[in-house]
Amino acid sequence: MKHILRVALLSGLALPAAAQAPKLNPQLKHELDSIYAVDQRYREMLFDPQQSRNPDSLAAVLGVPKAELNKTIMDRMVQTDKTNLARVQVLLKQYGYPGKTLVGTPTNEAVWHVIQHNPATIPQYLPLIKAAAEKGELPFSRYAMMLDRQLMTEGKEQLYGTQVTGYNGQPAFVWPIQNAAQVNQRRKQAGFTNTVEQNATRLGVTYKVLTLEDVAKMPKQ
Repeated sequence: MKHILRVALLSGLALPAAAQAPKLNPQLKHELDSIYAVDQRYREMLFDPQQSRNPDSLAAVLGVPKAELNKTIMDRMVQTDKTNLARVQVLLKQYGYPGKTLVGTPTNEAVWHVIQHNPATIPQYLPLIKAAAEKGELPFSRYAMMLDRQLMTEGKEQLYGTQVTGYNGQPAFVWPIQNAAQVNQRRKQAGFTNTVEQNATRLGVTYKVLTLEDVAKMPKQ
């Protein structure tokens, strides 16, 4: 009898811990899927060949003259980025980073996209993104991309070669990389499936090893 009581008590103690384990949140997943769709809507109009090759149709859909199409798309993209960020900041306070345990994949990347597209907020949320990546709640490659973006913003060498930039009228280039000879090894460790050269080609850029001094000498206008 004592043995039975002891087992019952131990089982009772285990139940609360199990009940606290995170579960998939369908409502949050649905909202984040919607946020991601909005995040991508105007970017697809600009960069998806299937959409961007039909400017007359896009102008008609948006109800603007063709001459104002690109400006309209950019303005609306900026506005939706701000709207998405305001909502995501509320969700982050409520849930922390909504990773794959809470919303599954690829929905766990939705918040990452919103922050990445609002670069002024990256310094605030980069530690949270790093923690989520280290726990496996977000692909580590996403953290690597955000880290690279922040390093470039600060005028420092990036680590993974993910960031491409350019100045007015000048060819785009891969931002300088720290210890560039080892970048593909770092990329592989971070979960990237292509090399820095292949990634540059994907982005329409010819990869060339540059230093910060090289960039400083480039004409900016």
